[in-house]
Amino acid sequence: MKNYRSILMLALVGTLALSACGPSEEDKQKAAEAAAAAEAAKPVPVPAATADKAAWQKYLVAVVKQNMKGVKTNHPYMYFIPNGDGADAQDARKNQLDNVSTTVARGVLPGNMMAFGGPDSKLTTDTITAAFKDAQDGTFKGVVVLFIGAAADQDAVKTALAKSGAEFRFVEMK
Repeated sequence: MKNYRSILMLALVGTLALSACGPSEEDKQKAAEAAAAAEAAKPVPVPAATADKAAWQKYLVAVVKQNMKGVKTNHPYMYFIPNGDGADAQDARKNQLDNVSTTVARGVLPGNMMAFGGPDSKLTTDTITAAFKDAQDGTFKGVVVLFIGAAADQDAVKTALAKSGAEFRFVEMK
C-alpha cells in the first residue's frame, strides 16, 4: 500500500511539473497575434503581369487583409476591376460597375468594407466614381471604402465618396 501511495504521489508531482513547463494559452495567443501582426506589416508586391487575373486577386486579398482595422465583418465586398481593351474586359468592367452600382443603391451596413482595385488605377477610379455618383448623403457612414490604386487618382476617389459619408482608405500600388 505504501508503494502504491508513493507511486501515485510521484505520478501526480510529475504531471504537475510537466504541465508547468509549457507556455500558457495566453502566451500562445499573444505569440500568434504577434506573428499575424508581423505578417500584416509586410509590404505586398504588385503582380508584374497585368493580365494575370488570379495573381491580381491574390494581391487584392492580401492588401485588404492588411487594412481590415475597424471593420466588424470578416467578408468585405471586394471588387476587381480588370484592365484591357477587348470586349471581354469591357464586359467584365460593365458587369462590375452594375454590381457596385446596385450595392451602392441598396446600401451597405456600417462596419463593412468595400475594397476596389485592379491593374489600371484609372479604370478603378472611373468605376468608383460612376457607382457613387448617385449615392445619398451620409448613407455610407460607418462603411470603409478601400481604394488600391495610384496616388494620382486618390483625390478623385475621395471626392466621389465625400457626400456618401464613407470612411475613405487608400493604399498605393507600388
